[in-house]
Amino acid sequence: MVGFGAVAVLSLLALGAAAVAWVFGPWWWLLAGPLLAVAGVGVWDLLQRKHSVLRNYPVLGHLRYFLEDLRPELQQYFVERNFDGRPFDRDVRSIVYERAKGTDAEEPFGTERDVYADGYESLVHSMAPVAPPDEPPRIRIGGPDCTKPYDMALLNVSAMSFGSLSANAILALNKGAALGGFAHDTGEGGLSEYHLRHGGDLVWEIGTGYFGCRTGDGGFDQAEFADKAAHDAVKCVSLKLSQGAKPGIGGVLPGSKVNAEIARVRDVPQGKTVISPPYHRVFATPRELVRFVAAMRELSGGKPTGFKLCVGSRRQFLAVCKAMLDEGVTPDFIIVDGAEGGTGAAPLEFADHIGTPLTEGLVTVHNALVGTGLRDRIKLGASGKVATGADIVKRLVQGADYTNAARAMMFAVGCIQAQRCHTNTCPVGVTTQDARRARALDVADKSLRVERFQRATVAGAQQIMASMGVRFPAELRPHMLRRRVDPHRVRSYADLYDWLGPGQLLAEPPPDWAQDWAAADPDHFTV
Repeated sequence: MVGFGAVAVLSLLALGAAAVAWVFGPWWWLLAGPLLAVAGVGVWDLLQRKHSVLRNYPVLGHLRYFLEDLRPELQQYFVERNFDGRPFDRDVRSIVYERAKGTDAEEPFGTERDVYADGYESLVHSMAPVAPPDEPPRIRIGGPDCTKPYDMALLNVSAMSFGSLSANAILALNKGAALGGFAHDTGEGGLSEYHLRHGGDLVWEIGTGYFGCRTGDGGFDQAEFADKAAHDAVKCVSLKLSQGAKPGIGGVLPGSKVNAEIARVRDVPQGKTVISPPYHRVFATPRELVRFVAAMRELSGGKPTGFKLCVGSRRQFLAVCKAMLDEGVTPDFIIVDGAEGGTGAAPLEFADHIGTPLTEGLVTVHNALVGTGLRDRIKLGASGKVATGADIVKRLVQGADYTNAARAMMFAVGCIQAQRCHTNTCPVGVTTQDARRARALDVADKSLRVERFQRATVAGAQQIMASMGVRFPAELRPHMLRRRVDPHRVRSYADLYDWLGPGQLLAEPPPDWAQDWAAADPDHFTV
């Protein structure tokens, strides 16, 4: 690493200047003193384990922390946009960092948000708040065909692959999950030793490339899948249909990142760019999708099995619901990914214009399952810019049973949003396969930050629910979340969306759903 060489050269210069000062007189100490001080700072930066930036950029990295100290005056110039692209109101990264470091504190001077702006959302507190339960709630994942149910936490690590993330980042996330008792989604990049080393609970995600259970010609290897899914750490299996960052296209891992280890984990050639297909080879219709989910559950030994998608056509999802009804088979869970979310790199046109935002996607899937009488068999996860306790509660109100976070978890392990993920030159060792850069990420320290962030955020969600007079997620209702629709009107989610009754689509579809329900075909993905 350049930092080692720079500190070594600086140390030699400092020692040389000190020797000259010793021999030729005290005036030389004016040069030697500062050089020794800076060299000492550089050596300390290389040895400390708390700050990844300083380990990779000794001495110079202090400029970043200097600017952070000046932040109240300079934040409008030096801080990126907030998660949802609105003008800056309160830096979400700061919330994550503070909770990860265990320094979360109350803020003075009230809200920094414009509460009269269109789109402002608020949760309805109660005049009779309650005490939160002593233990965070767990959500049992497992339908009637599942023999090994799993109790999911309210907040978990969302899908991020080894290869996209460094080995140390995966180790820190998984160890944090093990410490905190929550789940870690592997992403579609395969099941590596770094996912298994610390024993954290895993959701093994299988994407269109079938990495880690892939035949030589890129198909699905049943035997390899069954062997790996049997591992005790694998608690659930998830089939990725699409992701919020880039629905409708596959992922890309540059060849510069595909070293021998990643090639082995993914069952792909070393040094060649890996492109995931945009579609699956193992199914072509909603009915075949449902059957394949059932086959995956059987191959995994009865573990909870589901799929993840960014919602596009409501008609297509209704077709999947019809296939479930026809086949008598349901997934144990469905993860809804929002178009506004995702840590994966994507073309700007896709990031800005393709896919359904999480709120609409989640409400659509929840209503479709309720309307077909399937909701009580399937748990819903929500993934897409979940970073605070309020985010969790909002998603629960909108129909989710639990949530997953990706970007916030990256912040917890030290991501500074340098946006150099695809270059293999991540300055803090989170998204690089350069071992010299990745060493900056100290697993022992960052795993504790992951655990602290998750614990504090779930506690925040519980505290918010208690202020609403609610102890458990199942007690939340749509009228408890409100949105300002213009400067003069506020409407609750109970009024903003049509909420279907159990089995309503089977009995008498409401007018807004009738056309899509009639056209939905379990044997065709018709848009």
